[in-house]
Amino acid sequence: MDRTPGTRHIPLSPPDDGRPRSLFVDGHFPRRRGLVLCVAALFGFALTVVWSHEFVDQTIGANVAGALLGQDAATASLGSFLVGIAFALATGVAGTFTACNVAVFSAMAPMAGQARSRRGRLIRLLGPLGYLAAGSVAVSAAYGVVVALMGTRMPQFQLGSPGADGFPPVLVQAMVTFGVIGIVLLWLGLASLGLVPDPLARLSERFPNAPLVVMGALIGGFLIGRPYPLFRRLFHDAAESGNVLYGAAAFSLQALGNLVVMGVLLAGITLLAGERLHRWMSARPGRASAVIAAAFIAAGVFMILYWDVRMLARRDLIWFPMAPWA
Repeated sequence: MDRTPGTRHIPLSPPDDGRPRSLFVDGHFPRRRGLVLCVAALFGFALTVVWSHEFVDQTIGANVAGALLGQDAATASLGSFLVGIAFALATGVAGTFTACNVAVFSAMAPMAGQARSRRGRLIRLLGPLGYLAAGSVAVSAAYGVVVALMGTRMPQFQLGSPGADGFPPVLVQAMVTFGVIGIVLLWLGLASLGLVPDPLARLSERFPNAPLVVMGALIGGFLIGRPYPLFRRLFHDAAESGNVLYGAAAFSLQALGNLVVMGVLLAGITLLAGERLHRWMSARPGRASAVIAAAFIAAGVFMILYWDVRMLARRDLIWFPMAPWA
């Protein structure tokens, strides 16, 4: 429909067809859903091929953690409660860019471009980030308590391979955990395109912010499968201490550290381009759904391929393309 130059475009409201909606599914689906699906899946596949965990874990993660701690994170002493807490937060921030946390950045998509004006944009971010943090802390704190109670019986202490072609229990736990998270993210992405039912629709009828809490819970669930070397140091320290308070606090700060970088990036995007991004998404129904779906699908495909398919390839059980540096 033609518009007179200079007039403001009023975004279309979600279609009122009686179906419950959630934050991730607004009912305005992109016309080229197949294209969005293929491009997002291809991006997730390409990221799996080129991702180097040695570079990300060591060059980026370990160096960032060392800079925040003021010493080598790999050899830092965790002899006291406060030092352990500081280590947890520092390594949580550093671990944002590891393969575990690719999905963290997909959580930015539902919130990006929602601000309509510069005034109050940062304040309006606190609510969504708070719900993400609540879900993340609930899962990570509970896992920290379990680790402190079970101690050295956890799979993370069993690093040796049980057989010639077997997998260490810690790796099996990572493959199962991230495989499940990848499937959930992929389903959410397909739901955002209207290709499958929205699993959070009914829940969102009573609790509109439930999708953000669920996304936060998925972020907290990364700790259940994370084989990141610096996290294993913290894990062993919490397990050997037997202190449930320390386990809950340390794991919660690890999860919150994962959200710090995302929060900073989201704040920057909102301040610098929030109004422009909001106008772009509102100009045509389906754009917001396409962005959200692409983020979830790319992250889900990466999680499944990297943590399950590529792990089998690294054991020479199947073939999977990998870059020489990967």
